[in-house]
Amino acid sequence: QVQLAESGGGLVQAGGSLRLACAASGRAFSNYDMGWFRQAPGKERSFVAAMNWNGASTLYADSVKGRFTISRDNAKSTLYLQMNSLKPEDTAVYYCAAAASFSRPRVSGSEYTHWGQGTQVTVSL
Repeated sequence: QVQLAESGGGLVQAGGSLRLACAASGRAFSNYDMGWFRQAPGKERSFVAAMNWNGASTLYADSVKGRFTISRDNAKSTLYLQMNSLKPEDTAVYYCAAAASFSRPRVSGSEYTHWGQGTQVTVSL
């Protein structure tokens, strides 16, 4: 089992930046492929970015490509999401998730078995 805890959310103006972190505890972090998802009010949860266990492979949603960067530090058991050029439509609760590693990033939330509690990101005009 792995436990996940997100941090770094907050209120930022459009065009600004935030860096989210997801601290993992429990089973070895490097055993997991990781992902970021988000859920805006009244909308379903959607994929944001994913990375395989060693960071060699990544995937991004088209809506964030070129603005967001996923990374991980296995020595610190932490996953990151650097978010630049934020837009009001990025406003959502952001969740990190873990999937037992097949060494590939996953788009589908159903493939992830462990989830954090989420952190709120609000982007104002």
